[in-house]
Amino acid sequence: MPHASPLRLAAAGRIAHLLANDLTQPVALSVTQFVTQMVGTARPMGVLFYGSVLREPDPEGILDFYVIVERLEDWGAGYMAREANRLLPPNVEYHEITVDGRVMRAKVAILSIAQFRRMTGQATLDTTVWARFCQPVRLVWVQGPEAADAILACIIRAVAQAGRWAAALGPERGTADEFWLALFAHTYGAELRVENGRRPRTLLDGAEARYRALLPDIWTAEGLAFDQDGATLVPHLAPTQRRSLQDGWWLRGRLGRVLNVSRLFKAAFTFEGGARYIAWKIRRHSGIELPLGPFSERHPLICLPYLLWKLRQAGLFRRRG
Repeated sequence: MPHASPLRLAAAGRIAHLLANDLTQPVALSVTQFVTQMVGTARPMGVLFYGSVLREPDPEGILDFYVIVERLEDWGAGYMAREANRLLPPNVEYHEITVDGRVMRAKVAILSIAQFRRMTGQATLDTTVWARFCQPVRLVWVQGPEAADAILACIIRAVAQAGRWAAALGPERGTADEFWLALFAHTYGAELRVENGRRPRTLLDGAEARYRALLPDIWTAEGLAFDQDGATLVPHLAPTQRRSLQDGWWLRGRLGRVLNVSRLFKAAFTFEGGARYIAWKIRRHSGIELPLGPFSERHPLICLPYLLWKLRQAGLFRRRG
């Protein structure tokens, strides 16, 4: 931040301190044991834990991790999977590991540090990564201090990106909560995620103080002038500037839907363990066991019509009552 004012530097320091504190908060021992087994002999730069089970622990829930590697070759995936990840990151895997006699499950996304930097930067048109990492996350495995610093720098970029867009997509004046809720409603829309209307609110629940502290510091560190009257914030965005930013979001929203459909198609070939994930979800919600063969294990989405037919045979779609 060359030639930044003391106020901007102080705000940037507070952001870095808050986010470093987020990353180093303790997690359940079972989570660290799961990650240790999952990593095995691989040497990623770090493993980030995020998502609904971090916000609200659920012994039967799916853990969410991002594995950050220096090179995609550092994670044990085949050549085709690595090339697909290079073209359209991230790849996603499903892992089941027994910890202390209990089966735990996780979705695991893989990114190189270069991809992580790019997808949290101001120029990116893809909202997927920075929208996740402006939320609280934990660094549950790390290679060393340099890796931790590189990952923290990306988290700071993600938060800065989120704060900028919150100013543009939120109200002309409002509370920090209102700006964040507007942002998350837009990011969910860009990802075509099937969520109820309360979903953005759940991201703030229990972490309101964090988000309220972050937003004015982000704007200060980014040099965005604003007024503050108690809890009310008024960013100084000229109408033309706001329209320009909103036009930029329109492009990101449309592209986000294309990217998510493309990732769904890619997952038909690269979602390692995806069929077991689908089978577990069905068993959890319906009690129906879904038998899987070797091909459906490897290519769950290609086999989706067959899997639906098996579910119909099992009576899942019959009317009850």
